[in-house]
Amino acid sequence: MKLWQKKLDTNKAVEIFTVGNDRQFDLMLAPFDILGNIAHAKMLASVGLLTTDEAGQLTAALQQIYQSTQDGSFSIDEKTEDVHSQIEILLTQKLGDVGKKIHSARSRNDQVLVDVKLYLRQEIQDLVEDIYQFFKLLQSKSEQFKDHLLPGYTHLQLAMPSSFGLWFGAYAESLVDDIETLRSAYNVVNKNPLGSAAGYGSSFPIDRTLTTRLLGFGSLNYNVVYAQMGRGKAERITAQAMANVADTLAKMSMDICLYLNQNFNFVSFPPELTTGSSIMPHKKNPDVFELIRSYCNRIKALPNEITLMTTNLPSGYHRDLQLLKEHLFPAFTTIRNCLQMATLMFENINVQQDILEDKKYRYLFSVEEVNKLVLQGVPFRDAYRRVGEEIENNSFTHTTHISHSHEGSINNLQTSSILAMMDQVMSGFNFGTAKIALDQLLV
Repeated sequence: MKLWQKKLDTNKAVEIFTVGNDRQFDLMLAPFDILGNIAHAKMLASVGLLTTDEAGQLTAALQQIYQSTQDGSFSIDEKTEDVHSQIEILLTQKLGDVGKKIHSARSRNDQVLVDVKLYLRQEIQDLVEDIYQFFKLLQSKSEQFKDHLLPGYTHLQLAMPSSFGLWFGAYAESLVDDIETLRSAYNVVNKNPLGSAAGYGSSFPIDRTLTTRLLGFGSLNYNVVYAQMGRGKAERITAQAMANVADTLAKMSMDICLYLNQNFNFVSFPPELTTGSSIMPHKKNPDVFELIRSYCNRIKALPNEITLMTTNLPSGYHRDLQLLKEHLFPAFTTIRNCLQMATLMFENINVQQDILEDKKYRYLFSVEEVNKLVLQGVPFRDAYRRVGEEIENNSFTHTTHISHSHEGSINNLQTSSILAMMDQVMSGFNFGTAKIALDQLLV
């Protein structure tokens, strides 16, 4: 069944092509479509387009269907075009003409828009909560290994002393900025498009402020034309925020692949967390981090994919937008899997001690020796030249003692300040408001 079907049947090839993989991804939207339906029914009753009894019947039936989406029994019939059609069919089968009234003052355009926004809002919340857990693990490791020195590199050449405290802490702080961009995406997503209908509003006296409150949205997409134009934009902004997280994880994974290499030998993992070779019995491969790197690099391409898929589209709805779901939706599962695997690996990481005692790292301390001379009153450029000459004539001497006291340096990691920044960003989501509103629709 198609909600738009009249008398003529669609050519089967056209039907197969236009529906594509949509049923699969519509299953992900089913619980959110039902929540949108409940809010819509309550609003229709409030403006007199449904009786209180009719709205009650619809709400009760929709709550039953919602339970089927939670226990896995909900499905979309292969003869049914999409989730919206399937739910309307179920309502009509159960309630007769009352079920047919649910679509008043609404289009599939704003129906799918609200579904997608509710879905993205929940997925962003789940992702943010996973990131926060990983962030806390990184902070814990930063403190645990703050006294373990590590070579720092520029141009992949030995540069200056670093530490595992700095290394873990750097990726923790990177996640703060990543979540900041997710908060911006959440704010864009958390606006109600319901009531924009096909993109030009409705002649019915609907109450869009009421559905905004019932669905726990932060505000409205006020202009009905923009509500439709926002489809594709919200997905692109969300994808860009995810790409930022992916970039952090990919860079971190590349570091680990280097550090696990025998020529570096900075870290190790229990054998059961690495993989072997079919021919070389000594191998312990960092396959988990190689796959995280590749998965995350693929996610970094996602904003560009969405941009190209929506390029040169005029205002209004276009079927092109349907394909965004099959690119964006699986990316949430992918990036959360990467976070969970990175968490498993870092919970079991072994960090080598006394790395910088090896003589090959002695020139890492050249700047330290220059600075010691400066503190004795030697002009910096003269101190630089003197140490450079000692290196050239092989008379350079150094100590491995490091005393960096400024904010964010080896001996002053500012872990608590970074945590405070993260908590401030997290507090801006206000996830509880949406949860309370949606829970109330189901009682």
